[in-house]
Amino acid sequence: MNDRELMQGVIQIALHAGEAILPFWRADVAVTSKADDSPVTAADLAAHRVIAAGLQALAPQIPVLSEEDCDIPLATREGWQRWWLVDPLDGTKEFIAGSEEFTVNIALIDNGEVVFGVVAMPTNGRCYYGGRDLGAWRVEHGGAAQAIQVRTAPPRGEHFTVVASRRHSSPQQEALLAGLKGAVGELELANIGSSLKFCLLAEGSADCYPRLAPTSQWDTAAAQGVLEGAGGEVIGLDGLAFRYPPRESLLNPFFLALPKAAGWRQALVELAGAIRA
Repeated sequence: MNDRELMQGVIQIALHAGEAILPFWRADVAVTSKADDSPVTAADLAAHRVIAAGLQALAPQIPVLSEEDCDIPLATREGWQRWWLVDPLDGTKEFIAGSEEFTVNIALIDNGEVVFGVVAMPTNGRCYYGGRDLGAWRVEHGGAAQAIQVRTAPPRGEHFTVVASRRHSSPQQEALLAGLKGAVGELELANIGSSLKFCLLAEGSADCYPRLAPTSQWDTAAAQGVLEGAGGEVIGLDGLAFRYPPRESLLNPFFLALPKAAGWRQALVELAGAIRA
């Protein structure tokens, strides 16, 4: 089975996981805390079970690292070449709050690089999917897939749009935004939850997503695949491509998501480098 065929199979798995989540949405679902104090609900676990079973049936030879089953020793993960990186319910806090801004994230990783990613929205059936060598698409519930692409500049008369987390910022991020304003002009902030931040860039609705606050590998990989398929990239503050090597910690370093051909790319990299120093 080639990567395009795998991606089509994963789309169906992500949509089925969304169907497993919906009965718990806005239903006063019980919330418990994991060891790191992050919330987990029965919806997270129901989606995980659907995804784990679906991926096992689709490609039994490819191991799975899921947020809800991540206690896998580094010694084991170091032996993986291809593996699935999964967040069964990304945006659990949004889900608990009754927002629609939560997603199902599934990515295929090969030697630390994202092959493709699928990001599904359970509440409306929308799905984003793509990969660096595959292109990127958005499909609405029951509709035809539409190819999507990043924009390299805001439309005439509009401000430069930066995607920011509704819940997470940092002094470094505020400093970066101040420097970016000096480079590109007035900024408009778009606040949205979960991996949808990347998807706004991928569909050309925003320009940049800097993240100088904590994330985990499963939070970002699937949407990174969509963004790369749409002509974007994700880089570290060192300007190098953002990867997912096996390491003890599953937390990501800080990163910048942007259109690959943006004329202001170098200015952003220099700003990030100054903050990193």
